Amino acid sequence: MPRLKAFLDPQSPTLTALGLLFMRITAAFLLLFIHGLPKLLDWSGELQRIEDPFGLGAPLTLGLAIFAEVLCPLLLLLGIAARLACLPVLAVLLVALVVVHPDWTLEQGQFAWLLVALYGGLALTGPGAYSLSALIWQSKIA
Repeated sequence: MPRLKAFLDPQSPTLTALGLLFMRITAAFLLLFIHGLPKLLDWSGELQRIEDPFGLGAPLTLGLAIFAEVLCPLLLLLGIAARLACLPVLAVLLVALVVVHPDWTLEQGQFAWLLVALYGGLALTGPGAYSLSALIWQSKIA
């Protein structure tokens, strides 16, 4: 019974840390494998397809997208500068939803909106106790 009580406790720090770890890993892998790595591995093909809504040029636009969709998820996965790493991702997602694809229905944009919810939540909460940042801060305090 004590384990069930601990599991149902809404203030359980262990469950909160596990939940944040699960969200970090899931959000990072989804973005990295569905969007980031395909762009990185097919640079020349992506240069032909990428939208350039701000007229920065395809190479710079693609480079910024790869930064947000490869490097930032890797940082989030490790829990290093996690809150900061979420911001470029949120920027790319919101540009895609609001500027590039404003005609999308909620159904067509549901994956992007779910990523906005995940990355927005992680930007607010931080990486949690099971992260390299927590280890670093804990060793500085001790």
